[in-house]
Amino acid sequence: MKKLILLLLVTISACSPKKEKVDFIVTNANVYTVDSTFTKAQSFAVKDNVFIAVGTDKEITEKYTSEKTIDAGGKTITPGLIDAHCHFFGLGMNQQVVDLLDTKSFDEVVARVSAFQKTNTKTFIAGRGWDQNDWEVKEFPSKEVLDSLFPAIPVVLQRIDGHAYIVNQYALDLANITTETVVDGGEIVQVNGKLTGVLVDNPMALIDNVLPKPSVATQVQALKDAEKICVDYGLTTVNDAGLDKQTIEIIDSLQQNNEMDIRVYAMISANKENLDYYLTKGIVKTDKLNVRSVKVYGDGALGSRGAALKAEYSDKHNHYGAMVTPVAEINNLANRIAKTEYQMNTHAIGDSANVAVLRAYKSALKNKEDRRWKVEHAQIIAPQDFDYFKLGIIPSVQPTHATSDMYWAEDRLGKERVKGAYAFKKLLDIAGVIALGTDFPVERVSPFLTFYAAVARKDTKNYPENGFQKENALSREETLKGMTIWAAYSNFEENEKGSIEAGKKADFVILSDNIMEIEEAKIPSITAEQVFIGGKQVK
Repeated sequence: MKKLILLLLVTISACSPKKEKVDFIVTNANVYTVDSTFTKAQSFAVKDNVFIAVGTDKEITEKYTSEKTIDAGGKTITPGLIDAHCHFFGLGMNQQVVDLLDTKSFDEVVARVSAFQKTNTKTFIAGRGWDQNDWEVKEFPSKEVLDSLFPAIPVVLQRIDGHAYIVNQYALDLANITTETVVDGGEIVQVNGKLTGVLVDNPMALIDNVLPKPSVATQVQALKDAEKICVDYGLTTVNDAGLDKQTIEIIDSLQQNNEMDIRVYAMISANKENLDYYLTKGIVKTDKLNVRSVKVYGDGALGSRGAALKAEYSDKHNHYGAMVTPVAEINNLANRIAKTEYQMNTHAIGDSANVAVLRAYKSALKNKEDRRWKVEHAQIIAPQDFDYFKLGIIPSVQPTHATSDMYWAEDRLGKERVKGAYAFKKLLDIAGVIALGTDFPVERVSPFLTFYAAVARKDTKNYPENGFQKENALSREETLKGMTIWAAYSNFEENEKGSIEAGKKADFVILSDNIMEIEEAKIPSITAEQVFIGGKQVK
């Protein structure tokens, strides 16, 4: 009898399907797969850098085996988070200069610059992050104090949005900027016929042209610093909105040598060198790098009154902002890019800039399908212009802009025009998809602040109590899609990332809390506890 039982057990064992060996298995998890039906799962298996199966604990453990199993302890897992519009390299470079974020006056700006200079021996002083809207006196600063403290070294301090400088006289002299200098597409601010040192939009290039370029070593350090910050927040892909050939090649080299894990969707800056090289070369695609889009600037920023508006600014008579790229040039660029496989992604803040860009897209894309061109920011849109987004044009927006700008946006735009600003839900309903990002370092890197701003329409001080223009809030499901699968779709990468599905890259994040159910006010405090890119744990 014992022999019979033993024989039976051996027979059953021989007939049992052999388990497939995988790199690792995750079990006991609350997985939001973000697949087409927003399915939830408990477990998944990873092999050769991709998800090979997703399901219940029983389904996965019965079919797969591994020497490594991660018990998630019931924690929530989402696909790797994607920032659809940021300045990754810029974030890294900011770590090398004076941090001017959260300064409450120009005096505080100057104090930080002075402290920085005492411990650095650079050939020029650079900083970024000031915002006059946060000061008691909400006016642009003037250069006199910088001139007195730093008479023999250029000082270049960039506004938080990247669309204005305050520089000292030494820098102005280096760039040969005088009261007679004229540059289209921006402003060299003067008061009583004298230079203030404030440059808005295109004139900033005159300064850039005379400053020393960062060394390769500095750029490498900047990229590594930026990656560390982003990965700590659960970002696995970043869309860098404006890179030059040299920086892209450094990124590629770091990734190829396994010195950088984060994935980069690179938008090339729309200068002649980049356009001539990349539009001729075609798409550049590796496992971690995707170069297939062009970043164009339509206008400036609302905070510096550089956004191009159809009607004058409500708080500045006879001022309309400006197009930093002339409309005719935007049309020419659109027609040129449309003849290639490249995507056109254009910064447009004001309603005048948005309609100019949308018209250019409509004309250039006639009879061309699935081009997925984006309007970056899509910030202020006139009521009659929303329908352009029915044409397959994707709005790429930054929810925290709404909660940062809400304190003064109505001052700039007036009660009626502000209703067409930061209209994320309306844009989603018309376009069918929406890509979400931060625009960091203009805003904070945290994707959890993005999520909170999108669903609550409040800042972290719980203001305003009922949410800013709450009718344009997104649901939690819509927001998670905007940070994963829709962002991937906007990059032509929805078949390789953006959801936890068999065959896709094993990019995922284990969160401290359930982002889909936690009390709304606690969303900003969520952390990314573990982060995986291609199955490799990077945090």
